Amino acid sequence: MKQFILMSDIIGSSNHNQELLIERFKQCTSYINKKYIDHLISPLTITLGDEFQGIIANLKSSIDVIIDLEEFIINNNFSLKLRYVLIYGEIETNINNHIAFEMLGKGLTKARKLLNNNKSKEERFYIDIDNANCNTIINNSFEIYQNIIDKWKLGKDYKLISSFLKNYDYKIVAEHLNKNRSLIWKREKTLNMSSYFAVKEILNVAKNLNYEYCL
Repeated sequence: MKQFILMSDIIGSSNHNQELLIERFKQCTSYINKKYIDHLISPLTITLGDEFQGIIANLKSSIDVIIDLEEFIINNNFSLKLRYVLIYGEIETNINNHIAFEMLGKGLTKARKLLNNNKSKEERFYIDIDNANCNTIINNSFEIYQNIIDKWKLGKDYKLISSFLKNYDYKIVAEHLNKNRSLIWKREKTLNMSSYFAVKEILNVAKNLNYEYCL
């Protein structure tokens, strides 16, 4: 049976404090597993020290999980970047609904191979859902998404961006942070927040498309 298989690993994990990195990685997977408990066929499970895999119920939830993970990292000011592969592929054994172990299939093999191959590339997001046009829409959107968020810096940027994610109105953000409105307005422009919310909205539309609309 074909399923949405999500795999991810930490980029440059060997360059970080290993104990702290894994603790934060566990916090990321735990957050998703609790929030999306009704949308995970098999929960996000850390299979190696710096990788996880899980089985997601549908395309909509899969994209939600990826974006929510990225925003969770920002909101918590975590110093880690994840690489993702989402495959709609075959799982030929029974699905383990409690932990993403002891499953085999061509989809899992393909996802693992792609994740390893993509370690030499700059792209952090790769989607293959067996529809070329849908793949193009979603992958190109994620390329724009990455071009925006990977310019953001840990620390001061993340704190401000976290406020924008909660409320896009720069006036409210300025008041919340007790900062000058003009300064926050300028930072909103330099952080490219309008483009972030625009591409996020494109992904929100794309995840709800039935495959026939992508043909």
